[in-house]
Amino acid sequence: MLKGFEQLNSYAESSEYPIVYIPKFREYGISLQDGGNSFVHLNYCPFTGKKIPASLRDAWFDRLEELGFDDPSSQAVPEEYKTEAWWLHTLYEDT
Repeated sequence: MLKGFEQLNSYAESSEYPIVYIPKFREYGISLQDGGNSFVHLNYCPFTGKKIPASLRDAWFDRLEELGFDDPSSQAVPEEYKTEAWWLHTLYEDT
């Protein structure tokens, strides 16, 4: 969960609300409740209006492709790529 978005994080952690957080992509969204995993991506916090950092979805796929994974949904990707660990590691490595 991202710092500075405490109320949004609280809603995402609760099963009572349709707010979702996808750590490996750094994405927040509103679940469509359609029986699947679909959600509407949030660019701004609905509670504070604060801009949410950009999604890392494309970077995730790019990084895995560099590592030789051409279909991560059917391949055993490294454990760190199943969570936010991959981008947290990169964030601190670049600073």
